[in-house]
Amino acid sequence: MKHNLILRLVSKFLIPLIMLFALYVQFHGDFGPGGGFQAGVIFSAAFILYTLVFGLDAAEKIISPGLLKVLASLGLLIYAGTGVAGLLLGGKYLEYNVLASTNVAGQHLGILVIELGVGMTVASVMMIIFYAFAGRGRR
Repeated sequence: MKHNLILRLVSKFLIPLIMLFALYVQFHGDFGPGGGFQAGVIFSAAFILYTLVFGLDAAEKIISPGLLKVLASLGLLIYAGTGVAGLLLGGKYLEYNVLASTNVAGQHLGILVIELGVGMTVASVMMIIFYAFAGRGRR
C-alpha cells in the first residue's frame, strides 16, 4: 500500500469529527432526525475510512473482529433487554412509560437506550461486513 501523507493527515483530522457527528446524531435522535441506525452507519463510515487509509491490519489492532461480534450481540441484548424490562415492570414489550417515574421520562429513557442498542449493532455489523470483504484474499 502506498502511503500518502496528505491523505493520512486529512484523515486523522476528519475521523474524530465524523465520530463526533455520529454521537450528535445518536443523542439527538429522539428530538429530531437521526437516531441509532444513522449514527451507527456514520460511525462505521469513519472507521472504514480509517481502514482504507491505514490498512486492515492497523484497524484490526484497534477493533478486532471478535470484539465486533461481542458489540453486535451486546447491542441486540440492550434492545431486547429494554423490552423485557418493560414487561418486568408491568407494561408491554417495548412500552417505555413504565421505565421511569413519569411517562415522559420513561419515554425518553426508553428511546435513548433502544437507540444506543441499535447504534451499537448497526456500527458493528457494518464493520464486520467490511472486514469480511476487505480481508477476502489474505487468509
